[in-house]
Amino acid sequence: MAEKEHALSENRIHRIAKEVRAVCPAFDAENFARDVVSDFPRLALKARIARTSQGLNTYLPADGLQAAEILLRSLPATPEEAGADSDFGLYIYAPHSHFVAEYCRTRPDLTQALEALRRLTPYFSAEDAMRYFIRDFPAETFKIIESWTDDVDHRVRRLASESTRPSLPWSINIPVGTDAGLPVLERLHADASRFVTRSVANHLHDIAEDDLGLVLNTLGRWKAEGRATHKELGFIAREALRSRLKKGDTAAYDFLGYPSDPPVELSPIRLERTQLRLGETLAFTADLTASASTKVRVNYAISSPTRTGKYREKAYILKTTAAKAGQTIALSKQHLLRSTATMTLMPGKYTLEIHVNGRRSVPAEFHVTEG
Repeated sequence: MAEKEHALSENRIHRIAKEVRAVCPAFDAENFARDVVSDFPRLALKARIARTSQGLNTYLPADGLQAAEILLRSLPATPEEAGADSDFGLYIYAPHSHFVAEYCRTRPDLTQALEALRRLTPYFSAEDAMRYFIRDFPAETFKIIESWTDDVDHRVRRLASESTRPSLPWSINIPVGTDAGLPVLERLHADASRFVTRSVANHLHDIAEDDLGLVLNTLGRWKAEGRATHKELGFIAREALRSRLKKGDTAAYDFLGYPSDPPVELSPIRLERTQLRLGETLAFTADLTASASTKVRVNYAISSPTRTGKYREKAYILKTTAAKAGQTIALSKQHLLRSTATMTLMPGKYTLEIHVNGRRSVPAEFHVTEG
């Protein structure tokens, strides 16, 4: 079964129908399920969510907030009883949040609609639905979001950070400043839940794409305040700066204690093969020798051709360690040359570099042909 079908399958639509009819006998469960599922073969996951929401709006014997209340009453008693095995929840309840965003998004209904999303998010994380309220009613929505930073449920606290991210994947942009969510992060960065602090880190990561200085200043202030544990703040900082580290930003390395000019020497890169096919594995080794004790973060970067003829570079973490004076560290990696959902590999000339604390090695060249 394809991933999108598993996430919101025909069986799950029938389960929604059964749950809703259990609390609302007037709900036409059979026609709802038949109508919605008939469109599924041509729909990707997000379109399936919207189509299910539309079907609920068609067949529920109520509108707006009254219909949303029926959906809330149809939920199992707890996310665990619903079958959720992670804090993110189950895609089966994504249409419920979509329904609130699509059919309850008015100024008079704002407070109750956001309360509905607060109640729904433990069943399926509602940050995508929240973005539509932020877009249409930013000031009012942010005021309510900030109150969620003290919620007893860590999934609601995480929603406060996640919904206000500058660049939330798979969702709409919101017309607020890059730093608009910082007051929320100030309240959440010392949270006891990793589900929450991971969102804080990803939120800062989004900000760092546009304003690295603001992120470094914020992290520095949090470090001085001492509210977060050393371990958790270290996690937030590494995750927040991960893309900047891959780009070789010396300020990011310095903040994490990696000298931008480390006392190390790197041997030439040794490739096992220089002629490969798409789908085969690139294997390489190199030796890193330290003349003095130092922290090192080693990335490797592959530059590959694109359909337009230009080249793109993608960096990957290879090793982080504390090297001792005189120590030689053997570096090695096997990297599968295959396309992903976000990157299509093409045949042509490739180059490989090793970056030590952002400092680039001499590139090694290899060639890739069709598989």
